[in-house]
Amino acid sequence: MQLTFSFASPVPNAARRGAKARGSGKWAWVEASVWTKRMLAALDNGVKGGKWFSLIDKVYNPKTLKAAWKKVAANSGAAGVDKISIKRFRSKASFYLTELERELQDGTFQPSAVRRVHIPKGVKKTRPLGIPTVKDRIVQTALKMVLEPIFEKEFLPMSYGFRPGRGCKDALREVDGLLKEGYTWVVDADVKSYFDSIPHDHLMERIRERISDGKVLHLIQLFLNQKILDGLKLWNPTSGTPQGAVLSPLLANVYLHRLDLSVHQNGFRMVRYADDWLVLCRNMEEAKTALCLIQSWIADNGLELSPEKTHIGSSLQPGHGFEFLGYRFEDGRRYVRAKSLKRLKDKIRLKTRRTRGDSIEQIISDLNPTIKGWFGYFKHAHHYTFSSLDGFIRRRLRAVLRKHQKRPGSGRTGKDHRLWPNAFFVERGLFTMREAYLLARQSR
Repeated sequence: MQLTFSFASPVPNAARRGAKARGSGKWAWVEASVWTKRMLAALDNGVKGGKWFSLIDKVYNPKTLKAAWKKVAANSGAAGVDKISIKRFRSKASFYLTELERELQDGTFQPSAVRRVHIPKGVKKTRPLGIPTVKDRIVQTALKMVLEPIFEKEFLPMSYGFRPGRGCKDALREVDGLLKEGYTWVVDADVKSYFDSIPHDHLMERIRERISDGKVLHLIQLFLNQKILDGLKLWNPTSGTPQGAVLSPLLANVYLHRLDLSVHQNGFRMVRYADDWLVLCRNMEEAKTALCLIQSWIADNGLELSPEKTHIGSSLQPGHGFEFLGYRFEDGRRYVRAKSLKRLKDKIRLKTRRTRGDSIEQIISDLNPTIKGWFGYFKHAHHYTFSSLDGFIRRRLRAVLRKHQKRPGSGRTGKDHRLWPNAFFVERGLFTMREAYLLARQSR
């Protein structure tokens, strides 16, 4: 099979599997203070040379900055290196926003260093997370409001991560549909430290294909070159977009857009959520060809695949499945990924410590939102998971009740079951996943 690598041609409407029809409300998500009817018309009809000029005034427009501040405030988050919290910023918001407007307008704006923290990721592993200042988050949000529609118009339906009106469930629905159509051989690829590895020069080249405003490009470059403060260490990154930055998901999608095009133009079916993607094929030979295409693209674009996390397998064969967005697809079924199960159990253990002094009703009230939210996402998993988890939760609660009676033990005995039967917890409002699963099946 001969592979092609051209990038210019748009995707025909027939290729937009699963995408919503574009009606009059297709741009309902854009910021109205930025994207006027006239600008939206230009976005739909195309601009001269395919490039956008004179955008910086949209970024520092007081209405844009005010709208950006509202979004940042709603998302909350910790203070950056300047120690200005959301609460403190709010007390002088008018002053700070006027200051930002002036700095952006006269070109003196300089982002502060990003405070890096390390959050747990699996056993003895951590993931770096950047915390920009509130001011920098506002400017990045304003930039995103201006830039996102320009690039969103180009993105393909196979991309689901961090895009308006799209999410994990949509991506999973697409995977499920392709598996049912017979695309059961899967290329499961993973890029090593993708967000930290994106080459700045290549990324800026792709942004320049659509943006010709020098001041906007300079602003993006400033954020890419932001210093990082990790403890007492301070340095400038030479690649990547910091995880935690408002702009990072959009820039990451811009960079991988050409991969989407290459895969589509060579006739393969891919589902991508940010840097997590699958190529679904009808047989092993097709899957091998797809993997060769991806390996070639990755090597040519300054990235590297993780050998231990990249493989080909049949989702119909035991032991040869794949994991995607918290699920494991194997042996023709959908399961909950082991890490996702462990994460839920850890949360339940934390909320059901035997030393907790609250009443059982209070503990159940605290547990229910966690259990309901988890079930809402994983309700398509194999039903055995729900019965098993319900039993685990009740055992934890019985152990708490034993502690209330000043008796040690884990709540596993027959006496405990007779003293506190399943109905006891149902009467006190405990959400039961098994029952929710059966009700969901009956309503289909």
